[in-house]
Amino acid sequence: MSEAGERIAKVMARAGLCSRREAERWIAEGRVEVNGRVLESPAVLVTEMDDVRVDGKPLAAPERSRLWRYHKPAGLVTTHRDEKGRKTVFEALPPTLPRVISVGRLDLNSEGLLLLTNDGALARRLELPATGWVRRYRVRVHGKPDPDSLAALAKGITIDGVSYGPIDAKLDRVQGSNAWVTVALREGKNREVRRVFEHLGLPVTRLIRVAYGPFQLGALPRGAVEEVPGKVLKEQLGGDFRADRRR
Repeated sequence: MSEAGERIAKVMARAGLCSRREAERWIAEGRVEVNGRVLESPAVLVTEMDDVRVDGKPLAAPERSRLWRYHKPAGLVTTHRDEKGRKTVFEALPPTLPRVISVGRLDLNSEGLLLLTNDGALARRLELPATGWVRRYRVRVHGKPDPDSLAALAKGITIDGVSYGPIDAKLDRVQGSNAWVTVALREGKNREVRRVFEHLGLPVTRLIRVAYGPFQLGALPRGAVEEVPGKVLKEQLGGDFRADRRR
């Protein structure tokens, strides 16, 4: 942390307590106080000398930044609490894991690679389109894709006023009334793959994320979690990551 301090939401995120967006919401709800004063705005800088408390509890000094690969099964929602009472990813994780947040999301019926981290700032860094990391998916659709329509996705597409960036989609094989397509994209907007293929008249019946940037699903069993070595993180993120980072 710099001598001038860092924004409170960033400090909370680095502590692995929540994402920056969640931190801002918690501040608006009056759950955060600094030096005995309840915050009303996230536009506050804090240093190591400040007493930061969330729900009355001191903000713990963060551990080193860590990242895990998780093979998400279908049927789990990627949220800490679900208003519909559905089982969440975080309820299914091993109890030995520290509190983590996800890097992006996979929807209820999607499966495959989901990255988890104890560092909210790292999560945000990995989610940004500017990072330029490719997300790769194996997609099963109902119907027979038209190769020309798939190739046209490389120019991007606008659906119901929403613009989607270039998508690399290649037909792998046709099996009866279904087909498997390999998809690669860099941004990954909410339900992007499903919406694009539905627009092409190809409902998605299975969606598996197999890679997120340099991190691969590989042979990781369904429901399993495996930590990414700090050395690997440092190699992939360079100056943006230090395995021994402390607040």
